[in-house]
Amino acid sequence: MGKFIKQRLTIWRRFNDGIPDYLARHYWWAYLWRPAVWFFDHQPIINAILFGQYKGLLKQTLHCLESRPPGRLLQLTCVYGQLSPSIAGNKKEHPFFLCDVATVQLEAARRKLNNEAPDAVCLARMNAEQLAYSNDSFATVLVFFLFHELPVDARMRVIDEIVRVIEPGGQVIIVEYAPLPTHHFLYRIYPLRWLLTRLEPFLADFWREDLAAAMCSRAKGYGKAIERTRVEYFFNRFYRVEVYQEG
Repeated sequence: MGKFIKQRLTIWRRFNDGIPDYLARHYWWAYLWRPAVWFFDHQPIINAILFGQYKGLLKQTLHCLESRPPGRLLQLTCVYGQLSPSIAGNKKEHPFFLCDVATVQLEAARRKLNNEAPDAVCLARMNAEQLAYSNDSFATVLVFFLFHELPVDARMRVIDEIVRVIEPGGQVIIVEYAPLPTHHFLYRIYPLRWLLTRLEPFLADFWREDLAAAMCSRAKGYGKAIERTRVEYFFNRFYRVEVYQEG
């Protein structure tokens, strides 16, 4: 019995080939296990995970992209749902670059994109903490529910990479949980809060992160000035869509 439990506790190591430890350890069941990749990439499941808010968040994200500056667009990490196919299907959003550290996620994205625009996206396997792109190489960087899944040090490295690759006058669009929602029933009811933070082990820390201040501070290290210019809240300020401008 003890051996069985030990094997269950270390199953994440099977997914640790070239994958950050925190991703394999905490999210193998959601992003790296092939049956889960198939299961979670269905609209009813995605909408349930986001408490019915997916459609509104997707619509607002695409709306923000409509006014983005001309030039190359980078989406950091693949995401479940129709975000990437919607972007790829809009010729105004080309050229479109999409990167992820997990091969299984890139494979899933490619299958979806083949139905929309098979040659419209440049897919690449790379860690968002260390992008293989040159400085000032993208007009827009899109980050959709990534930061809350990162420990603090990894999150700061990703922010550093974002401000490094964004070009002067570029935009960063971030879709995420809103700051600490002490007023929200999902936070105020302890069993719900416990379950959410159990599934999302870095969320409690992210809730307390001043993301705008972090973006501004890290940008200064690259001689850039990035400020938040727009924010829309959803689900009684539980989620947010933000736009940051360089320069």
